[in-house]
Amino acid sequence: MELPASEDLPRGQLIGDTAVVIADTALITRPAIPARRKETEGLQTLFEELKFRVFELTDENATLDASDILFTGSEIFVGLSKWTNLRGAEMVAKTYQDYAVSTVRVSGDLHLKSFCSMGGPDTLVIGSSDCAKKALKMMEQLTDHHYDTLTVPDDPAANCIYARVGPKSNVLVHRSAEEYPNSVQVFQKMTDYTLVPASCTEVSKLGGCLTACSILINRKLEI
Repeated sequence: MELPASEDLPRGQLIGDTAVVIADTALITRPAIPARRKETEGLQTLFEELKFRVFELTDENATLDASDILFTGSEIFVGLSKWTNLRGAEMVAKTYQDYAVSTVRVSGDLHLKSFCSMGGPDTLVIGSSDCAKKALKMMEQLTDHHYDTLTVPDDPAANCIYARVGPKSNVLVHRSAEEYPNSVQVFQKMTDYTLVPASCTEVSKLGGCLTACSILINRKLEI
């Protein structure tokens, strides 16, 4: 499903910041930038039409960007950052009570997924910066689950979109060789994956990344 562009929403390309969908439940976030909250308008109706249970963060003291939410398939990590505070993270835990929810400190202007993402059911793709390494160490301390890690030299390249198509086909959308050639060399070793390079240069100028360009829905939709 593709949402139409709107001149009234100059950062509307970053739709992935406005909601997260896990199983049959959608959570509409509350972006830290007040002007961006208009981007969430209409999402509740959309998700209800798609037969999701819908929750919306309305607490005026809470902020939450979905780029700070990392769902591993087994648990949820929420980055406490410039964009997401503890009240926002608490709403994630309240909404998804079937999953363990842990918080991870993120420094500077970054989101949690600025330097990490899932590259498979049990594989974390992680950048090489000190910030990425600290976050990874914290996540390892917080979980009882074992994750394989795939380390890439460039933090932005660690933000990928993983999808399983059918019972055996693994697809990974990653940043292009023109942007991050050294990181792409790491991805090219994943010979059992279908690799889809995608340029994200213009979106990155808005502070966005690949996962911020879409909302992943892990089920077959009847539309």
